[in-house]
Amino acid sequence: MAIQHPYLMFLGDAPDQLAAKTAAGVAHWRPEWCVGQLRLPDCHADLGLKDMTIAEAKAAGVKSVIVGVANRGGRISEAWTAVLTEALESGMDLASGLHRKLVDVPALRDTARATGRQLFDVRHPTRDFEVANGRKRPGKRLLTVGTDCSVGKMYTSLALEAEMRRRGMKADFRATGQTGIFIAGDGVSIDAVVADFISGAVEWLTPAHDEDHWDLVEGQGSLFHASFAGVTIGLIHGAQPDALVLCHEPTRPHMRGLPEYSLPSLELCMARNLEAAQLTNPAARFVGIAVNTSGLKAEEADAYLEKVSKAQGLPAVDPVRHGVAALVDNLE
Repeated sequence: MAIQHPYLMFLGDAPDQLAAKTAAGVAHWRPEWCVGQLRLPDCHADLGLKDMTIAEAKAAGVKSVIVGVANRGGRISEAWTAVLTEALESGMDLASGLHRKLVDVPALRDTARATGRQLFDVRHPTRDFEVANGRKRPGKRLLTVGTDCSVGKMYTSLALEAEMRRRGMKADFRATGQTGIFIAGDGVSIDAVVADFISGAVEWLTPAHDEDHWDLVEGQGSLFHASFAGVTIGLIHGAQPDALVLCHEPTRPHMRGLPEYSLPSLELCMARNLEAAQLTNPAARFVGIAVNTSGLKAEEADAYLEKVSKAQGLPAVDPVRHGVAALVDNLE
């Protein structure tokens, strides 16, 4: 799916800033695409963008309204439906990452048909994929993997893209989750692909390219997460990564959502991911470690990164605090 920009970020009646984290991620990484936000009464989130009505957004040239807020159950209320219907009637497409599909809301479905506008339910792929073949293809690929879920794989991938492009390198972020798709403008929400076709979907997402071109594949889940390891292994095999970056958050007491499971050591996690990657690319290697040190004071963070770098023989950085230049240096 390919979503047209500029965007109007729809925050609805978000109860707090965290509920709008999808919209916040898009606004952070693609500020040039986000011309405004639309907030309903009782909205308690703010992206710092200009507040707009649908009419104002149309005048500003908005192509797509992004539902950038999540609520319990992923529902689309009547108040939301009225505004989103107005957007369709004004010539804009709609895109959403909610579990509830836009196309399953009769008013939106019927209005889209009548106006010729598109509804993008980015959690739900709209095409079929082949089973993976594992054949080597031209171009280079980097995959971010993690000790756990939600440890910064998307952020690290996007930071790498930005740094590599700054250096004049050929690099493209390849989105595999709903927020990443909004940021990239296209991609595949890999956790919604039927299991047999996950690796094939990643092969499709990262096709043959110039030998000096890098696809930066957004990682998902963790090989050590009992709930989501299946998605991770499919990504690893389909991406055929030449390079891997391990993402980690050192202050977690246990795996996200699984109190009975402790986080793996960095050594074990790297060994298992490398073993899996070398099935489809025997030359795969780790080029660095990206650590979310937000739970540490600056001095503690620096000491931890130095310790990790020395122990693993690889650059270790916090992409937010320090950037990813050291990772790209090692990649080159």
